[in-house]
Amino acid sequence: MKKSTFWTLLTLGLLVLLSVAQCAPTAAPEPTEPPVAAEQPTEAPTEVPAEAEPNVFVYAIGTTFPDIDPAISWSDDSVITSNCYETLTFYNPPGSAEVLSPKLATSWESNEDGTEWIFHLREGVTFHNGDPFNAEALKGAFDNTAEIGAGASYMWDPVEEIEVVDDYTVKFKLSYSAPVDLIASSGYGSWIYNAAQYAEKGTEWLNEGNCIGTGPYTIESRERGSRLIMTRFDDYWGGWEEGQFDKIVFEVTEDPVGLQQKIESGTADFTYNVPPDNLPALDAREDVVVYTNPSFMNLVGLLNTQKPPLDDKRVRQALAYTMPYKDLIEGVMTGRATQAYGPVPAGMWGQSDDLFQYHLDLDKAQELLAEAGYPDGGFDLLYTCDASNQDQLQLGELWKAELAKVGINLEVQGMNWEPQWDLAKSDPQAAQDVFVMYWWPDYVSPYGFLYGMFHSEEEILFNLCYYRNPEFDDMIDTANVLSGSDRETAEQMFIDAQKILIDDAASLFFYDVANVHLARSDIKGFVDNPAYPHVVFVYQLKRE
Repeated sequence: MKKSTFWTLLTLGLLVLLSVAQCAPTAAPEPTEPPVAAEQPTEAPTEVPAEAEPNVFVYAIGTTFPDIDPAISWSDDSVITSNCYETLTFYNPPGSAEVLSPKLATSWESNEDGTEWIFHLREGVTFHNGDPFNAEALKGAFDNTAEIGAGASYMWDPVEEIEVVDDYTVKFKLSYSAPVDLIASSGYGSWIYNAAQYAEKGTEWLNEGNCIGTGPYTIESRERGSRLIMTRFDDYWGGWEEGQFDKIVFEVTEDPVGLQQKIESGTADFTYNVPPDNLPALDAREDVVVYTNPSFMNLVGLLNTQKPPLDDKRVRQALAYTMPYKDLIEGVMTGRATQAYGPVPAGMWGQSDDLFQYHLDLDKAQELLAEAGYPDGGFDLLYTCDASNQDQLQLGELWKAELAKVGINLEVQGMNWEPQWDLAKSDPQAAQDVFVMYWWPDYVSPYGFLYGMFHSEEEILFNLCYYRNPEFDDMIDTANVLSGSDRETAEQMFIDAQKILIDDAASLFFYDVANVHLARSDIKGFVDNPAYPHVVFVYQLKRE
C-alpha cells in the first residue's frame, strides 16, 4: 500500500483504541475487527492464595481479554499474549544500554537506505505443539497476519515480500524505508505463531483458551470474564531455573477496591488501577511494593487553531502560560505524572528535556493577549474531556480558575468518547476549543505521536487541533523514512519538529502519566516496560 493508506489504517486503528480507552491510562486498544462475543463476568472464582502456592503467580487485573488470537489481538489481552508468544526483537525498558535486544532473532542488519532487512533466527526453538520454529514458520506467521489484515497488522504495510534465505535467515523487502527492527518488537501485530496450526484450529479455538506460540508459558484453561490460567512450557528454549513460576493465574476483578483487597491480603501477587488516594497507605506497607515508573502515554489539550480567537498564535501561547502545571502535577496527579516537554513522552527516543516548557505566568499571558487585541480577555472557551476521568475534570476546573484571572471563561464539559469525537470532527468553527485526550504508541516511534495528532489532514481524524504546517509535515515525514537507516539524524529531526509545535502552541502538553503497579514484596525481578503496557513477563520473576 501507499504511505497514505498505511497511515489511514494507523489512525483508524487508533480511533478504535481511543474509542474504548480514551483518557483512561489503565486501558488499552481494542481490535480493529469485531472480537468474539464480549466477555461477561461469571460467578466469582475461588481465590488462589498466592502465599499458599509459591510456584503460582497471581495477577489480579481489572479488565477482561477481548481477543487472544495473536494475529488479531490489540487490547488488554497483551498481558496474556506477551507470556505465550514472542517477537523477533524486544524493546528494552528506558535507561537500558541498548534500545533493542534479541528475542527470536539473534541479530539483524539493513541496507543503507533501510529498504531491506535481514534477520538471523534463533535455532533450537519449538512451538508449543513441538513443531520447529524456522524461517518458513516465521514467514507463515507474518503472511497470515497480513492476509487477515486485522489489529495492528498495518505496521507491516511497507513489506512487499519476505524471502526465506535459508532455514534460519529471512529477508524483508520493503517498498519504502521503515524501522523494521522496531516494528518487530511491538506487543501488537508482531507475534510469531504456528501458522499451520492456526489454519487448522482457527481463531475461535484460540479464544477458547489455547496458545500456539514459542513463549515460556502456554494456556491451560480459560473461564471467560473471570479467570485464565497459564502453565509453563517445559521445552522452552530459554530453559528453566529453580524458583521460577510454574503457573500464572489471571483473576479478573473489575472493582478497584477489590483489586486493592487482593494485593493487601496476599491472594494476588500483582495488580494495578487501585484507588489513587489509597496509594500512600499501600506504599507504607512492608508486604506491598508500589512501582511508579514513566509510561509512553501522555495527556494533551489540542487547541483549535482554526477558530477565533485561537487561530492567533499569541492567544494560544497566552493560554499555555495560564496553566498551573505545578499544582496540576502535585495536587491533582499527586506524583503520578511529570510535566511533559512536548508530544513525545519521557523515556522514548525522540524526546528531549532541552525543549521549551511553558509555565504559569499570568503577566506574560496578559501581555500576549493584549498584543492579540484581547487586553481584558473577554471570550469563552469550550474544554471537552472524558466524563469518567476525574483527573481531566479536575484539571479543567483548576485551569478555569486561572483563566478567570485574565478574563477568560472556560466551560468544562465531560463527554463520552463518541460524542466528543463527533463534535471534534465537525466544522472546526463549530467545534470545541480544547480537546483533551491521552495518546500512546503502537510501536515505539515519535512518528506516531507527531503524525497522528499534528500532520495536515484532508479529512479530520485525529488532528483535532486542525493544525496545518507544511514545514512540520515535511520534517516528520522525512524523519520517519530516515528512521529506517539513520536513526540518529531522524531523532534530531523529530526534536526539531517538536520545537515548531511548541512555538506554535498547537497544543498544551500537560503531562506524561506514570505507570503505577503494585506487587507483593516477596516478588523479585519485576521491571516495568512502557513498550508493553501493564505486561508482566513472569518468566523473569521469582518468589523470594
